[in-house]
Amino acid sequence: MPDRRKLLLTLLFLCLLAIGSAPGLARFRSSLSDSPKALVDEVWQTVAREYVDGTFNKHDWQQVRRQLLARQYANKDEAYKAIRLALRELGDPYTRFLSPKEFSELREQTRGELVGIGVSLGVSEKEKLPIVLRTFKQSPAATAGVRSQDRILTVDDRPTAGRSLDDVSGRIRGPEGTQVRLGIRRADGERLQLTITRRPVTIPVVEAFLRTDNGRRIGYIQLLEFSEQAAPQVREALDSLGAQGAEGWILDLRGNPGGLVDAAVNVANLFLNGGNIVSVVDRQGLRETVQADRRSRTQAPLVVLVDGGTASAGEILAGALQDNRRATLVGTRTFGKGVIQQVNALSDGSGVNVTIARYLTPAGRDINKKGITPDIKAEIPPKVLKTLKVEQVGTAADPQYRRALEALGAHLDRLRPRS
Repeated sequence: MPDRRKLLLTLLFLCLLAIGSAPGLARFRSSLSDSPKALVDEVWQTVAREYVDGTFNKHDWQQVRRQLLARQYANKDEAYKAIRLALRELGDPYTRFLSPKEFSELREQTRGELVGIGVSLGVSEKEKLPIVLRTFKQSPAATAGVRSQDRILTVDDRPTAGRSLDDVSGRIRGPEGTQVRLGIRRADGERLQLTITRRPVTIPVVEAFLRTDNGRRIGYIQLLEFSEQAAPQVREALDSLGAQGAEGWILDLRGNPGGLVDAAVNVANLFLNGGNIVSVVDRQGLRETVQADRRSRTQAPLVVLVDGGTASAGEILAGALQDNRRATLVGTRTFGKGVIQQVNALSDGSGVNVTIARYLTPAGRDINKKGITPDIKAEIPPKVLKTLKVEQVGTAADPQYRRALEALGAHLDRLRPRS
């Protein structure tokens, strides 16, 4: 029984790419890849086998199959459209079809690694040119000298003006070991031509700083999403800031859309020295509970910032820390996504994201469509929100951060010995 439970948990919690490796799979994929109708049925079978609700939200899923297979599809695009329409009828926004391009991008996002040069791009307001928002540490771009606010004028001598950001990003990325030539203009007007060799780049999902407030050393950690890199990067931040004397922590989960469930569990283990983290309820109503591994990295006081953009894996972590009385939650009600998906690879390189389970917090709360209420409500006034810049988040200019500082400071004061 323990082996069965371990296997079930692994299958449920990986929530990753269900890519088969059985003998003959390549031949099976080859036979399906050129058949749009077979692909349609492959999606239907996957949903029929795995969807969390056996009634398919009171929808006749068998009838859907008959309708799908009764049609003729001239090409894969027609099949993709039919699949999306069929899935929409389930009324579940999280069960969705992914084109090969979307599936590939999701795989990179969940791994937290891509092959490229290591920059985050945006669009300049006035010129509408691609602009470097961020250069990842130790990336090829950083080594070559690419800086924040650099405008990208050309990619391999082709102008970027008038091109979409997706198009420019796609041209900058490419196979490992190949080179890309960028024409850039600095903020001061200087123009440069840089030749950069592409290689795998780890996507940073953590920003961490040591702050001082009223003589206290505060470790601030902003976690942007739950990729495979989340726990290692949070662990590194805890160790680094802890070595610098951090007395307490502010973990910022605002705007974190979630990601991998096992990443949320791994991050929770960095803070919890016992208790449950999450319970999962599958299609058959079986409930499995994941417990903390009692190897926490810190027991220092913790405040967690949350808001309406904190979702999914972010809510699993917030709920675990709140229910175990390990942290004080500050901010506004979270998004309310209490279901888990598994991404299944399909025969033509596309994928289908299927809701396979729902989860409960350690206290048994079902937060789906309800969210988590913070212990201390703190909002950002609309006028302040309009003027708050990205670089001001997590500083004294951020009202929610200031409220988190107050809560953490009060906790630290209670722990200090009285003279």
